[in-house]
Amino acid sequence: MERVNHTPLSPLSFLERSASVWPDKEAVVCGQSSWSYREFADEVATIAGALSASGVGPGDRVAYLMPNVPQLLAAHYAVPLLDAILVAVNTRLSADEIAYILEHSGAKVVVVDGALLDVVADALSRGEGAPGVTDVVLVDDEGAGVLGSPQARERVGDRLVDLAEFRERAADSDVEPTWGVHDEEQHLALNYTSGTTGKPKGVLYTHRGAYLNSFGEIIHSGFTRDTRYLWTLPMFHCNGWCTTWAITAVGGTHVCLREVRGDAVWQLLHDERITHLNGAPTVLTTIANAPERTELDREVTITTAGAPPAPATILGMEALGFTIVHVYGLTEVYGPYSVCAPQDSWADLDDEERARSQARQGVGMVQADRMRVVDNDMSDVPADGSTMGEIVMRGNNLMAGYFRDEAGTRAAFEGGWFHSGDLGVMHPDGYVELRDRAKDVVISGGENISTVEVEQALMSHPDVLEVAVIGVPDEKWGERPKGFVKLKDGAHVTSEQLIEHVKGKIARYKAPKAVDFVVELPKTSTGKIQKFALREAEWGSGTPRIRG
Repeated sequence: MERVNHTPLSPLSFLERSASVWPDKEAVVCGQSSWSYREFADEVATIAGALSASGVGPGDRVAYLMPNVPQLLAAHYAVPLLDAILVAVNTRLSADEIAYILEHSGAKVVVVDGALLDVVADALSRGEGAPGVTDVVLVDDEGAGVLGSPQARERVGDRLVDLAEFRERAADSDVEPTWGVHDEEQHLALNYTSGTTGKPKGVLYTHRGAYLNSFGEIIHSGFTRDTRYLWTLPMFHCNGWCTTWAITAVGGTHVCLREVRGDAVWQLLHDERITHLNGAPTVLTTIANAPERTELDREVTITTAGAPPAPATILGMEALGFTIVHVYGLTEVYGPYSVCAPQDSWADLDDEERARSQARQGVGMVQADRMRVVDNDMSDVPADGSTMGEIVMRGNNLMAGYFRDEAGTRAAFEGGWFHSGDLGVMHPDGYVELRDRAKDVVISGGENISTVEVEQALMSHPDVLEVAVIGVPDEKWGERPKGFVKLKDGAHVTSEQLIEHVKGKIARYKAPKAVDFVVELPKTSTGKIQKFALREAEWGSGTPRIRG
């Protein structure tokens, strides 16, 4: 008998529903242009048809390298509509890093914003030139007239196709949108981590996981049909914490923003009557310190993660009229997994104490299981707010696994729980607070930076003998990498030259803020560098900011 009491879960159904219920409602705004929900669905169908006519089918990977513009939002529906997998690539990566992702993912089509064509051309020139890529679709969003340099267009060669020409291919496709899937466990997105242990890992998301995480965002951020959401969080980061789908589910309005600048954010807050936005604490700092800041005439909710927001940041944003929602997670758990759910009793605390309570990582979100803090034997540590252990998680919002990395997947799920690599404590009230990072990851502006990767870039300089990298305080970014270098005898390189050398090896934002030259690095008796000694000297009695 046909099963009538089960429908596979997929966030694709959100657009089908909103386009049917509110076809004329404003769905997407970008500059002077906008889409209604009917137009949004039509564009998705067109792009899906063009991709299909270009040979994209079930299981194929399609890479997008774009800022927060409507075409990247549409991709979150158009690509999985074909049972294919979206690879939204970090726009801040170097050509070498992009080349690795294109090769590792096996992307068939690359869709690129005109302003980023040069770096894609560089990436395609690395190694074997990503022979699996059949088309490079060039998008001139908002009619900005930015189509890459002539040299870049020439290097891409006959694989290059303009968006208008690409869209015309849809006429040769027989794709009929079904807005659903037969198997909710099939993959719809492949998101690459920031490479905290070297090469980035590809994290696979399922339709079911994305659907459920979307509801968590709706509930905890308070999205409704009246929501006007400003895209300050990169869509390439955990698919915008699944907000690409969550706003559509409630029939809200996506307001796109190519570049996060204080003046632009404040203008859109007023002109577009923004109600919600997401971002790392650095985004909050940018907003709070912009010369254009004013006290809001309404409540605006900011959901923040990437590092615990400083109590002073929370209080400063509240003074301007913002409400702060603090969440915590990782790429492997679809972005946010826990939330610092407010308690009524916090109203009786003084502002500083209340803000400190809000800066904790909290409890599992409504769609997630509870977090645990465990020792090396996987036993829960005492809930005393001081005994440290590793944060572990499980449930519906865990990744399907690492793409092409069975060993890494097994290690991450050892003992039946996902091992975050983050160290924290459990408070008596059941709220988790992070205290350190097991892998010395530097979190700068919400982006994870591998100290190992930076150390390797420094070590590639011929004058460097030994090196250690740690995170140090930074007023704007929360923390930035800092290098400690022992030079070879007779070397005369400067710190500025070393920093520029690193910028030529990896993404520029990963380069150290400063480099100190040392006679010796602190080491154990077995020769292991003692990073904690360097960290204590830089942070003093303060606590390093950690992933929030």
